[in-house]
Amino acid sequence: MLIQASAGFGMLYRLDLTKAAMELLSALIERQEPGGEVNASQAELGARVGLSRNSANTAMSLLESRNLVLRPKDRKYRTYYLHPYVASYASQEELEEAIEDAAERIEAGELPDITAPLYETAPPKRQNQPLRAVRAAG
Repeated sequence: MLIQASAGFGMLYRLDLTKAAMELLSALIERQEPGGEVNASQAELGARVGLSRNSANTAMSLLESRNLVLRPKDRKYRTYYLHPYVASYASQEELEEAIEDAAERIEAGELPDITAPLYETAPPKRQNQPLRAVRAAG
């Protein structure tokens, strides 16, 4: 059984993720090896949660922009890494070591921190009001 890091989960609500991105993140978490490596194609991950290829691509782009999913520099096909703050580990000791190492690497600028969108004001909530006709001026 893997031990899930939860440092990043406390801020998921602030990351403004779509439903598709949350589902894809769940598929990544489910398929990961200890330490957060995921060896699966984006199409496989998307199909696992019922996303089309385009929806999976859009969701993955959002996860990458928030630094929840990290890609290797050489952009190896089918290889993704979950940020150490949301990855799972084989033991409590590995988890503690990885979190400590990640914090040091973030401070040194070697690892991006998980990022939430920066809004000066929150985006407006969707209004569920029916459309109505407006008279033209004149």
